[in-house]
This record gives sequence, C-alpha cells and structure tokens, in this order.
Amino acid sequence: MEGPLSVFGDRTTGEAIRSQNIMAAASIANIVKSSLGPVGLDKMLVDDIGDVTITNDGATILKLLEVEHPAAKVLCELAELQDKEVGDGTTSVVIIAAELLKNADELVKQKIHPTSVISGYRLACKNSDFFSNMVVDAVLAVKYTDSRGQPRYPVNSVNVLKAHGRSQIESMLISGYALNCVVGSQGMPKRIVNAKIACLDFSLQKTKMKLGVQVVITDPEKLDQIRQRESDITKERIQKILATGANVILTTGGIDDMCLKYFVEAGAMAVRRVLKRDLKRIAKASGATILSTLANLEGEETFEATMLGQAEEVVQERICDDELILIKKIGLDLINGKPRDNKQAGVFEPTIVKVKSLKFATEAAITILRIDDLIKLHPESKDDKRGGYEDAVHSGALDD
Repeated sequence: MEGPLSVFGDRTTGEAIRSQNIMAAASIANIVKSSLGPVGLDKMLVDDIGDVTITNDGATILKLLEVEHPAAKVLCELAELQDKEVGDGTTSVVIIAAELLKNADELVKQKIHPTSVISGYRLACKNSDFFSNMVVDAVLAVKYTDSRGQPRYPVNSVNVLKAHGRSQIESMLISGYALNCVVGSQGMPKRIVNAKIACLDFSLQKTKMKLGVQVVITDPEKLDQIRQRESDITKERIQKILATGANVILTTGGIDDMCLKYFVEAGAMAVRRVLKRDLKRIAKASGATILSTLANLEGEETFEATMLGQAEEVVQERICDDELILIKKIGLDLINGKPRDNKQAGVFEPTIVKVKSLKFATEAAITILRIDDLIKLHPESKDDKRGGYEDAVHSGALDD
C-alpha cells in the first residue's frame, strides 16, 4: 500500500497567503503611483550592468523591476497586457487592481467570504458604465475651494445609502443629502420648500429632575405644579426654536409625543434618531450650527436664527420598502473651481483605456483574491538532476 503524497516545499494557506498577496500588490502600486497623471514624476532604474532608464511609463517600470513574489508578478503581467491591448493606462490599471485588493481584504476581515466579494466585483464591473458617471457627479457635488484657492474633494462627504427592493441600475444620485429616517408623526408635512434647518444633538423630551435630587412636598397641589413646570420648560424650548423660523428639526436623540404635538401644530417637520455623522454633514453643507444644549454660559436657554441652516427643499419620499428624508439642492461654493469642458479645452482620452483598465484590474484582483494556498517547491538537488545518458550508464542499460 502506497503512502500519502508528499509535497517537498513550503506551504502557506488561509488568511496568511491572502495578506501576503495583497501586501505584495500594494507594494507594486506604491512604486508606480507617483508617476500617474500629468504631474507625475519619473523613475530612474539602473540594471545590474549599469544601464540607466528614466521613464514614467508603468509598463516599462514594471518590466525592468526584478519581481519575485508571484502575486506581484500578476500585476506586472497585467500592465504588460494593458500596454499590448490599448497602449495606455498601464499605471492606472495596476493602482486600480491594488485598491480593489485592499478593499477586498477589509471585507474579508469582516467575515465576508471571498467568493461573495468576487461576485460583487464582477457585478460592479458589469455596471461600471452606469456608475462611473454617477461617481464623477457625486465627487463634483462635494467639491469646494479652500482658503488658499485650491479645489478640494472630500470623498468621505459622499453618503452611500442602501435601500432594499430594487436593482443596482435603479440607483440614483441625489442633489443634496438623504437620510434613512422618517418624520416623527404622520401629521407632519412631507415636503417643505425654503427649509430652515435646526440641528440638535440632544433629545426633545419632557424635562425631568436629575437623579439624586430630592424634593420634600407637604402639599399635594405642589406636586401638580412641579409636573406642570416640567411641561412648561419643554414647551418653552420648542417655542424658542420655532420662533426663529425653523421648520425642519433634526435631532440625534428622541422626541416624545408632547413635543411632536407642538411641531405638528406649527406645521414643522421633525426627524429623530439622526446619525451624528449625517447631522454633521448636513450642518456643514447647509450652514447650520449643531447645538448640544440650548443653555449658554450663564445658564439661560436661547436659540437664534443664525444657528439655522438653509436648503431649497426637504422632502420625504418612499424608495422601495423604506422612506427617506431628502434634503435637495444644498448650495456649494464652486466659484473658483468649476469643472471645465475638456472638449473645448482640447483634452481627449479614449473610452477604451478606462474600460479595459477596469476590466483587467477587476480580473487581476479576482485572480489574486481566489488564492488561498501557496506551495513553493524546494529546488532540486544535483543528484536529482542527473539523468538521461548518465543514468543509463550507471544502471547498465547500455551494456546490452
């Protein structure tokens, strides 16, 4: 009976090999990323005999590098394939593939199976033409000019909201901000034009005495007065907010039924349980001030109209099974950073360069991501290499 098959080499499996492959791909991307674009820098490469090559072409750089890691070699071959197929975009395709692998590694660490990530990448690549324009429009929507006159693109300000019930092709770009929330009461308006937004980081609920406070009451009527005063304090807070003209109230905390009644009577829209992250973005875009309390340093509670944000429209819409709050057409400063018409400027770039880059980078990332086992065989010894005529002489096969 024969024994089990033996593999004479070093074997690496599981998460370890996946991390090694992604690190190798990231290292290759870090080498060429500074040469990307019109302001990219050149690389000087010197081979073993002293020949000097200065270039910023990704395919040439990777061709001259002595790469040993197998995953890194995949990206080198990827750049060579892009160069043969299109002739341009060799640096971009390597950087895109490395970023896809980095994002896949984060998803795998969150216990998402690699095959699920691969399916998502293939689906995204299939719909890349649809989403590419949407991504560009989303980034341009958050563009602003800093104090030095430089355009900035805060990508983290783009909110990606998921809703069940429709396909990816039915995704939409909102000219504003979307919240996965609903109004606090059905009696509130679902659409407000020329909205004035109050951003609050506290709950609007009936005021109660804090823990540890003891009140000794000898007259039962005094107890009713205390309860009435608690209700009056809450009512005064809401009246101060509404008196400034606020008609949209966003709060990270809760809103009890008594407070909702006052907002319904005033015809205002109140939204509770807004995420702190969303509230900060809305306040920044609309010019509102986030308040954690109405009390000033003297302990007096005030609310001024300068603390409100402005928006052209706030509307609640039902998308699939959920209802969303959409804050549309928030104004941004694009005076010193407007996008130009590249056709009029004479700047052209073939579509096939981007299409091929996305497809090749996705397939390369999928190829590396599917690997969960690496076997590196030991080199053969000199005794194992002896063969042919020499083996025949030693065995006596030529004596016949």
